[in-house]
Amino acid sequence: MKTLFIDCGPQLEIVFRKVHRADDPPVTVNAQPRIEAHDLPRLLDGYDICIDDHSYMPTEQIAQCRSLRHIVFCGTGAASYMDVAALKDIGVAVHTYRGYGDTAVAEHTIALMFACARDVALSDRKIRDGLWQPLEGVQLLGKTLGVIGLGGIGREVARIGAGIGMEVIGWNRTPRPDVAVPQVEIEELLERSDVISLNLLLSDETRGFLDADRVARIKPGAILLNTARGALIDEEALIDALTSGRISRAGLDVFHSEPIKPDHPLAQLDSVTLSPHAAFRTPEASENLIRRALDIVGQVQGMVAV
Repeated sequence: MKTLFIDCGPQLEIVFRKVHRADDPPVTVNAQPRIEAHDLPRLLDGYDICIDDHSYMPTEQIAQCRSLRHIVFCGTGAASYMDVAALKDIGVAVHTYRGYGDTAVAEHTIALMFACARDVALSDRKIRDGLWQPLEGVQLLGKTLGVIGLGGIGREVARIGAGIGMEVIGWNRTPRPDVAVPQVEIEELLERSDVISLNLLLSDETRGFLDADRVARIKPGAILLNTARGALIDEEALIDALTSGRISRAGLDVFHSEPIKPDHPLAQLDSVTLSPHAAFRTPEASENLIRRALDIVGQVQGMVAV
């Protein structure tokens, strides 16, 4: 079976060369970080397995890839980039995995929290524009941090938040008695939290989880952090809440459509701190990410051999 890493990119290619072992299946590397959908049939011609970092995989184009049977998506968020059920219907299995970068994503979430609380990015922009204007920030000690989703990343966010003196509460779709965080109903979390961290997986059940009604329940003046998936939030409701000041600040690493355009409303708001879907981008997490993908490729090939 032939495998193509379709969007490795120069940064991940260095990691790939480091972690790929002699006993791993051979993988062809395409170093272009962004792939256009119309190029997929040509690029994947003759390949059985595709490793996908974060390229969109429309079903219409994948259906033209006659030999393709497996997509190994790097991480958990395949649903943001492809219709997993539709691909299954045409005989293409999508493989995902979690836990490769929980600490990296949690640390980035906390970095966005501090950046929002003290307007670090806005202050930087003002100084570079020649404007010396000290801004009044938010002290986080004693504030309530609400963590939505208590998986590996959410638990790390909760741990770090508690470590800096915040009162941490949480919500999970299924109650987690093994997690040492007080768990409350989602409405209570939204109404009590000074800072809200969104750490849910994206699925049909969680898409649009923070809809207009739930956004309206958020405590006035709260900070909202999203390092999970953009589609978890009703984007229009978020923009309205930020524009009105009901949500005072947002730290966003993920968006409905990526890359986000410079003229997008979220990119025009001083109250929003942006990063380019980079929360897991540390050497440690990237090595785990690629190593896990290669392990799955090996398992898939072993299953086929059997």
